[in-house]
Amino acid sequence: MRKLTLGLVQMCMSDSMQSNLDHALALIGSASEKGAEVVCLPELFTTRYFAQYEGEEQEELGLACRDTIPGKATRALAAMARKSNITLIGGSIYESDIDRTYNTSTVFSNKGKMLGKYRKTHIPQDQYYFEKEYFEPGDTGFKVFETDQAKIASLICYDQWYPEAARCCALLGADVIFYPTAIGTVKGIQQTEGNWHRAWENVMRGHAIANSLVVAAVNRSGIEDRMRFWGGSFVIDAFGKTLKRAGGKEEVVICDIDLDHGMEVRDGWRFFRNRRPECYGEIVEPLRK
Repeated sequence: MRKLTLGLVQMCMSDSMQSNLDHALALIGSASEKGAEVVCLPELFTTRYFAQYEGEEQEELGLACRDTIPGKATRALAAMARKSNITLIGGSIYESDIDRTYNTSTVFSNKGKMLGKYRKTHIPQDQYYFEKEYFEPGDTGFKVFETDQAKIASLICYDQWYPEAARCCALLGADVIFYPTAIGTVKGIQQTEGNWHRAWENVMRGHAIANSLVVAAVNRSGIEDRMRFWGGSFVIDAFGKTLKRAGGKEEVVICDIDLDHGMEVRDGWRFFRNRRPECYGEIVEPLRK
């Protein structure tokens, strides 16, 4: 059994980017003290969820929340990874890159080296999730980072709804997929389709089973204007069993996983050996109207 201990930092955010960064560093330290070897933060952890705003509020908020890579946040995360001797997935930040902006996750080794970054591929544009007003679609492609402990991938929030993203990461060799997330309910918007929270967790359970790997979702919590983030960060094993699930409040989740279990599932059920790639052309074709 190749055991690995994950730390999921479910946190609330304030109006101060510096306070959020300091708070995140403290919670990372707490996860490390509790034995976590790989720690992950939520999506856009340095700010409140500004993408719920559009129009006149948009430009001012956007300028205030941006950071570069390397920049203030990534330098602090690199130092913390080195100090705590952990692999660190830096949730995501609002990255400014010359004249373009992205929703970007960074990954650091236990030596404090940035192993790389992933820019969110799928960008939503829903009521109070106006992310296309802020972020360009990611241009990095899907990434798997080889660490001392495991091969890990970091997808971001809305990527959760796309089985293609998880499958690509699995084909690239990922043992674990992390999903830094900012999701919850919106005041005044009814869940007419059904229970959003249940669907959110269930779609990722399917990704874990279909790809024979561990999935860890790291959500934010708390109320931010119209948004009530439900927390509920969780870890699901390679056959869909929920190993740990957080409540609705801020907390650090510690979870042991078995990396060999995924290979046992994959070898036993032969999901990958029995693939028929020659039949999947429709997946990469544009939507027919």
